[in-house]
Amino acid sequence: MRRVETPEGRSVRLLRVGEQVRHILSELLQRGDVHDATLQSHLVSITEVRMSPDLRHATVFVKPLLGQDEEAVLKALRTNTAYLQREVAQRVRMKYAARLKFIADESFDEGGHIDRILRSKHVAQDLNDE
Repeated sequence: MRRVETPEGRSVRLLRVGEQVRHILSELLQRGDVHDATLQSHLVSITEVRMSPDLRHATVFVKPLLGQDEEAVLKALRTNTAYLQREVAQRVRMKYAARLKFIADESFDEGGHIDRILRSKHVAQDLNDE
């Protein structure tokens, strides 16, 4: 008998697989398994992996340490996508190998921007009035 998946079960599975892919990619980069000078000379954080509902595509959010050489790091990851996809496919048991798409994680920049707004004198003045 086939198990019927609920939307909640499907989303939990997407999160679980995304987290597995994140761990694998982080490990590959940390161990220096990718033979690329740019990737070996930078510490790169895989901050999140979002899987498509069919698990065929993975959007990988990355951030180099201190945001240094972000474009060079993204270019190096994109150059080595085939190798990384192959490694992920071997380690994650899925019907299809997920296609990886690397993009810069801007959430840290957005958080810093919000923090600066909250610390501005106009906002602080409004907060002190209350």
